[in-house]
Amino acid sequence: MTYETVIGLEIHVQLSTQSKAFCGDSIEFGNAPNTQVSAISLGHPGTLPRLNKEQLNYAVRLALALGSKVNLRNTFDRKNYFYADLPKGYQITQDAHPVCVGGEIEVMVEGKPKTIRIHHVHMEEDAGKSMHDSDDPYSYIDLNRAGTPLLEIVTEPDLRSAAEVDALMTAMRQLVRYLNISDGNMQEGSMRCDCNVSIRPLGADYYGNRCEIKNLNSMRYARKAIQYEVQRQQKIVEAGGTVEQQTLNFDPVTGVTSPLRSKEDAHDYRYFPEPDLPPVVLTEQQVANIKKEMPALPWEVRQQLVAEFQLSDYNADVLTAEPEPAHFFLALVKATNSYDAAANLMINKIMPWAKEEGKTLAEFPLSNKQLAAFIALIEDGKVSNSIAYQELFPAMLGTPDQSAASLAQSNNWLQSDDEDEMGSWVESVVAAFPDKVKAYQSGKKGLIGFFMGEVMKISQGKADPKKVNQLLRERLG
Repeated sequence: MTYETVIGLEIHVQLSTQSKAFCGDSIEFGNAPNTQVSAISLGHPGTLPRLNKEQLNYAVRLALALGSKVNLRNTFDRKNYFYADLPKGYQITQDAHPVCVGGEIEVMVEGKPKTIRIHHVHMEEDAGKSMHDSDDPYSYIDLNRAGTPLLEIVTEPDLRSAAEVDALMTAMRQLVRYLNISDGNMQEGSMRCDCNVSIRPLGADYYGNRCEIKNLNSMRYARKAIQYEVQRQQKIVEAGGTVEQQTLNFDPVTGVTSPLRSKEDAHDYRYFPEPDLPPVVLTEQQVANIKKEMPALPWEVRQQLVAEFQLSDYNADVLTAEPEPAHFFLALVKATNSYDAAANLMINKIMPWAKEEGKTLAEFPLSNKQLAAFIALIEDGKVSNSIAYQELFPAMLGTPDQSAASLAQSNNWLQSDDEDEMGSWVESVVAAFPDKVKAYQSGKKGLIGFFMGEVMKISQGKADPKKVNQLLRERLG
């Protein structure tokens, strides 16, 4: 029998606020365990939560980007469960009336678009972190993360493969970075997902029992976990068994999922309204103000690069994958009209520089004016493309106080426009390879590339390739 995989995601996005969801504790990553806590985040009796205004603003920003309906009146609830890293014994979240409902996002899967529907987005706080080492008899609890503001994005069960999950997580990470509401760093836990996976006979209109794979913070792990879980469920069904609804853990070392507990339903958490937080009441004007301040969305920037600047789909995709290169490019093209050349320079030199140096593009040492001058030297035929990229650009990085033109002049990198000099180079090459000349004249026209290369060698890259090509063809007949 052929089976169809059905997947729904619960994506947890940690927000880039200065403080936690309901108190003033810092959420800075990487500090010593249990140093970013207070009486409120530790759940001491008598303490009262206060809503983080930025968390609400970020939630509305995401809702608008996804085309969701913003609930002008939304409420908080308590989700009750016991675990050592949940100091209050409950999590403040939204159940009955989340901040936004509906929406969708389009993703690209193997070159084809697919729309994933959003069920809802709600605000909540994170739990702490439990650390279990098999060689240590104790478990350790770090509560620095307890109370960190999250948005949980719950999708409809519209995904059908690990590749689609990868595409959705990639698109969502890109979106939250453009919105400037999260760094989307999965390695630091800023973005992770729970995957609800089930199978059903191909063509069936019902859903099978789903298993939830918890806290996947790597797309590689997510792909492996989904692939293993689908195979596991198929084996159970084909053996005549029934897939038990469970919450699963994925071990990246073994590549195997294992049960943590039976899958909870909503009633297992005993949700009830949070008595210490009043309903959140928004006005249409507040939502309109947030919309007015929204940055350009990734698909809008990509469309601009293709439509206005005539970039190829590939270059547009590379430049808009992250907001920083996209914004850098948009600033650069204010200084030059050579849009393709600017895109190639960014992709082949500027972005690799940032990666190799471990720096941001904001730290790039050359101004847009200097980069525009560099591009102009190539476009005007004054410096060959190879000399420009291999010699001139590194020299500019090493001496950013000097102009591209002065560096090209002082290092003798300017292309020659002296026809007599270029003619002598051509004659030297033709005289040096009479056998190749004969072969060319016998029909092996591809040898023109060989002659071009030899002329460029003896000219040390200073010969104008277009002019050399013309002179060679005339000389070779």
